[in-house]
Amino acid sequence: MKKITTQTIRNRKKKNEIITMMTAYDYPTAEILDEAGMDILLVGDSLGMVVLGYDDTTQVTMEDMIHHTKAVSRGSKRSLIVADLPFLSYHVGVHEAVRNAGRLIQEGRAHAVKLEGGKDVLEQVNAIVSAGIPVMGHIGLTPQSINQLGGYYIQGKTEADALRLLEEAKALEEAGAFAIVLECVPMELAQYMTNAITIPTIGIGAGIHCDGQVLVSHDVFGLYEKITPKFVKRYTDIRNHMMSAAKDYVKQVKERTFPSVEHSFHLQDEVMERIYGGGHQHESIS
Repeated sequence: MKKITTQTIRNRKKKNEIITMMTAYDYPTAEILDEAGMDILLVGDSLGMVVLGYDDTTQVTMEDMIHHTKAVSRGSKRSLIVADLPFLSYHVGVHEAVRNAGRLIQEGRAHAVKLEGGKDVLEQVNAIVSAGIPVMGHIGLTPQSINQLGGYYIQGKTEADALRLLEEAKALEEAGAFAIVLECVPMELAQYMTNAITIPTIGIGAGIHCDGQVLVSHDVFGLYEKITPKFVKRYTDIRNHMMSAAKDYVKQVKERTFPSVEHSFHLQDEVMERIYGGGHQHESIS
């Protein structure tokens, strides 16, 4: 099984081969997605909402990201692991950006980092890449800027905004990013941007013409219901399966039908006789 690298991802665009990407936040999910053939596992700061129960991604810390990235790295053998730089971990200066990116690589065992923003983060992107750390860009709807944006809205709908996003994509490419996530961008604009740059685009709510697609695993598996964006396709409903299993467990425990004999351990008859003086009939350990 050949390991996926950033060069593999770049080559996918050249060969017109689609890139698959999904979020993972823990060991078992990483193991499953890796075995399923996922190209990229994104340890997204979306974990703040879908795993930690925060209202948005701005509350996620470096310690949160490192903790979960470590778990994902232990579960993946093939996939490229990309970890998000969380809110304020790269905004306050180039030195902090490089240091925190390095922590995700060194402590979290990620293979690359992702950060949000366009022209305002070019210096950080260039510095991180110069330090030998691959960077994935992220433009369009940037959840860490949700308070500034005023909500989860489609980006690039006007001519001015569309041109700005195109310029930012080209600038991120020039700064050294190996790929760019396009979030909540009109399909036609995403297609134009994909054709205008030489590095892969990964779409989320950006239509079918991007070089790859990414979704939050908790959305795909039906584990998170607070927000369901239009671009999400739910492939199964694990939440209801878990709910049903949990209710069955509660019922059986209360009725004393679990644990049954088959789920219990037993003493040998002779041991029982020595302890209690005989007279007890119990099934022996086979």
